Amino acid sequence: MEISGSPSEAGFIYRFDQFELDPGRFELRRSEASVHLEPQVLAVLLLLAGNSERMVSKDELVEKVWGGRFISDAAIAARIKSARQALGDDGKEQRFIRTIHGKGFRFVAPVSFIQQGGARHVESPAQRQAEGPPSIAVLPFRFLSEPGPLSFLSDALADELITDLSRLRWLMVIARGSSFRFRGRDVDAREIGLALGVRYCLSGSVDASRGNVSIAVELVDTGDRGVVWAERYAIGADELHGVRQAIVASIAANLEVRISQHEAQVARARAPAELDCWSAYHMGIDRMFRFNRSDNRLAAEHFEQALAKDPEFGRALGGLSFTRFQDAFLQYSPTPQVPAQEARALAEDALRCDPLDPFAYLNLARSMWLTGDIPASLDLLDHSISLSPNYAQAIYAKAWADMTQVSPIASDEGAAQALRLSPLDPLRYAMLAVRSVNALFRGDYEHASEWGERAARSPGAHKHIAVIAALGTHLAGQQGKAAEWVARARERDAALNKAAFLNSFPFVPSAGREVIEATLKDLGL
Repeated sequence: MEISGSPSEAGFIYRFDQFELDPGRFELRRSEASVHLEPQVLAVLLLLAGNSERMVSKDELVEKVWGGRFISDAAIAARIKSARQALGDDGKEQRFIRTIHGKGFRFVAPVSFIQQGGARHVESPAQRQAEGPPSIAVLPFRFLSEPGPLSFLSDALADELITDLSRLRWLMVIARGSSFRFRGRDVDAREIGLALGVRYCLSGSVDASRGNVSIAVELVDTGDRGVVWAERYAIGADELHGVRQAIVASIAANLEVRISQHEAQVARARAPAELDCWSAYHMGIDRMFRFNRSDNRLAAEHFEQALAKDPEFGRALGGLSFTRFQDAFLQYSPTPQVPAQEARALAEDALRCDPLDPFAYLNLARSMWLTGDIPASLDLLDHSISLSPNYAQAIYAKAWADMTQVSPIASDEGAAQALRLSPLDPLRYAMLAVRSVNALFRGDYEHASEWGERAARSPGAHKHIAVIAALGTHLAGQQGKAAEWVARARERDAALNKAAFLNSFPFVPSAGREVIEATLKDLGL
């Protein structure tokens, strides 16, 4: 007798009203006392309670409980009647089991999951928060309006998000079959965390009325029930088809940034010796994107700490590769060719450990920039994006590479897409800087100035971004501002000059490069 789809494998039992239904022990209890039931009656009850978010058809009931053998309607009705009697229910009131005439049955009482003693150890939310990769359950969205043509959105949005998030190699995403069991239930986030073993829960709602659609999402830490991130999207119903995927992509990209930032915040509260490899990795990521010498060194130490615990941890190898790239790109090292070689070797090691990780392909592509092999890096970046189509940083990196090849149209489209996908990205300043340079190539000096200054004022912006702001403002006729940006760049590196800038931004020979070289000379660089 097979009862599929129940969470017994996860070590949990069902609780409803005064009852507990224990799949592991195959028994029903009321106030801790066992209730005697025939095996087939108990099997029917387990199947219905385990799928309370939906109707169970008669055909499914026969298949799962009786193995597909021929069973009369009278026999099924008898088992349903016995199950109701055991629960103090009847065919008239139907408080627990509702008959959907001609179709099947549905368990309608609210059901929650509790830990099954002895099945397996389930950690507390605090323990889970501190160990292992981050994990998330995406619940079906609630549809707040009357049923209609847009009702499908409540499941479709969650389903598409599960698919997109599953491409993130560092995030464990609970499968649809488990997270969708909470459809329509008013369940506490902590309970979901315990039932599914996840640190985060994403829930949402859809409200379609008067020709408009409002989509709200909320990311919650299941350990302390704190809201990590929330957002609302409002569009016209007639725009839905065109922008639905863009909304899903925006949510996925925001989750990538917000979860990583939250993981780092939690890890900071722990003693360094207590960090597991994933916590150390997220601490490194947080430091890495600050783009200064000391934080880059601390980031490398965190990645090395993670690798000491797991030498085959591809993500940490990729992070360490990025810190070596930064050493060479920003000339933190007096011999930049050494970290350049290390960046390449570490990226190759990361790819060996996980050949499906888009982060590994991104870092290998970046390392090739340091040796001037930018055209070859484009294939690697394309592959990174094919593995994770909404990976904003890979899309930005390709835009940067296209910029150095003086392909302003393709580059600007990529930078704009990266900004849409991840408006709070730690590399936002770089995305804006790419748009500034592309505007310069097009002769649109007004936007070159605007985007360059926005980039230079953004958190994390390094000395080269101040130079880009100086280029844009000078060409827009704002010489005073240009001089200020040059001064800021030289505050960070007194030896900064045209050769250093063009070494980091190796534009191919072109009219655009000639404009940049002439302007750098005018700026005294």
